[in-house]
Order: sequence, then C-alpha cells, then structure tokens
Amino acid sequence: MFCIAHSNTDPYFNLAAEEHFLKNFSDNCFLLYRNNKSVVIGKHQNALAEINMDFIRRNRIPVIRRISGGGTVFHDPGNLNFTFIMNGHEGHLVDFRKYTAPIIEVLEKLKITACFEGKNNLVIDGRKISGNAEHVYRKRVLHHGTLLFSSLLDDLEGALRSTPQKYKSKAVQSIRSRVTNIKEHLKQDIDVIQFRDIVMEHIMNVFPGASSYELSREDIRKINKLRNEKYLTWEWNFGYSPKYEFEKSFIINGEFIHVHLNVSGGIIQKAMITGDYSGKRNKVAVEKLLEGSRHEQAEMLERFESIPFSEYFSNITAPEFVKKMF
Repeated sequence: MFCIAHSNTDPYFNLAAEEHFLKNFSDNCFLLYRNNKSVVIGKHQNALAEINMDFIRRNRIPVIRRISGGGTVFHDPGNLNFTFIMNGHEGHLVDFRKYTAPIIEVLEKLKITACFEGKNNLVIDGRKISGNAEHVYRKRVLHHGTLLFSSLLDDLEGALRSTPQKYKSKAVQSIRSRVTNIKEHLKQDIDVIQFRDIVMEHIMNVFPGASSYELSREDIRKINKLRNEKYLTWEWNFGYSPKYEFEKSFIINGEFIHVHLNVSGGIIQKAMITGDYSGKRNKVAVEKLLEGSRHEQAEMLERFESIPFSEYFSNITAPEFVKKMF
C-alpha cells in the first residue's frame, strides 16, 4: 500500500489527488492531508442549501463538491483528512467500520475512547470528531473522512448554518451534529502535524507492505489538470446540484416580494415574482432576465444592469433584491 502525506493545503488539489489515485492507480493507497478553510459538499447535495452564503462570501471560503456522497463538512488546517483507496470484490467494497477502525486504534493509543456511531461518524462522548463518505469506482473503493483535531469550531458553525427550507429537491441534506476537537481530549500536548505523523506511523505498521510514496512530477501535472478542469469550476461545484425549487418571501423598504424559481443544472429555468410592491413597469421582464441565468449573485446582477431596475421595483435596488435570493 502506498502511503502519501504531503504539505499541499489547496482543497481543489487535494480532492483532485484523491480521484487521481483512485482512477489512475491499481495499488492500494492511503493519504493524509490538510486543507485551507473550505466547505466540501457531497456529490448529490445542493450546494446553496448547505451553506451560509453571507459567511462564505465574507470570509472567502471556497465551496467544493467531492465525488463521494454524504453530507457537508468544513475543512481548515486544524482538521486532518484521511483517505483509503483500496481494491476489493464487487459487492463487498463499502465498509465504513473497516476503514474507521484504524483511526479508533490510534485514538486508543492516545488514551482517547472513540466509537463508530450512526452510518458514518466517529464520536467522543457523543460528540462528532469525524464524518466519513465512500465512492466505488469499478473494483476500488475510496473511503475518506475528516478528523477534527484543532479546528475553528465557530467557523465550522458559521459556514454550515443554512436555511434548507427555502429549497425543495431530492438532494441529500446534511444532518447537523454536536462536534468536538480531538485535542480537547488529549492527555499530552501535541499539534496536528504530530498527530498526522502518529496516524501515518500506525497505518504503516498495521498494513503489510505499506511504503511511503512521493508525488511525481507526472502525478502533480495530472492532478493539477483535473483540479483546473473539474474541481475549480462552477459547473461541478454548483451546477451539478440536483434539480430544485427555490422559494422565498422578503420585505425591503416596505415592499413585499415573493420569488419562486425552478432550477436545473444550477440554471434558472422558470422565475415567478409576486407580492405587494410599487413599480412603473411589468415585472415579466425581470422574470425573463432571471430565466437562463446561473443561480448566483454575480450573473444575476450583471443581467439586471441592462434594465432600469428601479422602474420595476420603486423602493428596491438590484443588489438588495439579489442578496435576498440566497
């Protein structure tokens, strides 16, 4: 088994690296890495329904879709990510307990009692330290999980706080859990890098034939290509969201507005605006401008530049209107 620990903290690169080793290698692999602040959503989730857009934008936190299912997680340098990519037999590849067991063993060595709970979580005293997800590709499985070691939990809460009731779809919705950092339960003072090294040492000891692997120039070239062409794109991170309906009512400067959107592939297919508001022109023109737009602020604002917005909604500016759509 190839054991890979590197210092690159670019979340786009690291998610691309997982897919690279899953699809281009035949060997079993184990990866340990950290990411800069980022929100990572499951393959079948609606990105907008999972995040606090104001917090995300204010703190410039990227939102990235992974190839596995499951719920949304928050990454930062205080969170350690582990990934098993293993060969197996069809029908016997998915096994969350198998791939979290070595992590429980590491924590036992550090005098921490952790256990597997629910479908895919590791907890300490009932509080979550690890969320896990899996993806099967041919006769290989990718199992990856988070390990909250010294993460900024206020940022985690702020980034993931959302209002999914605005969105109606078949997308997978995250289940929020009480969380804790592993560091809070340690009897000894170690940092996340030392913890990473302890995890890697354990894996190399318990898996026969395990050996260190350094990324080659060709690996890096291929990973960066996948990073730039897939993981960095709006089409993958937001456009891949399942079809959904967005519905929201709001009041701005005494004007009541109700917006209903049908969205597919991240593109607004149908827009309906109703309410109690003043304006000289028929709102149909605004609805038509929304149709065909990405459900994102920048493109919607750009489209509204082509019309005298205040003549449709007398007491509302285009930026005020668009901000309420998220």
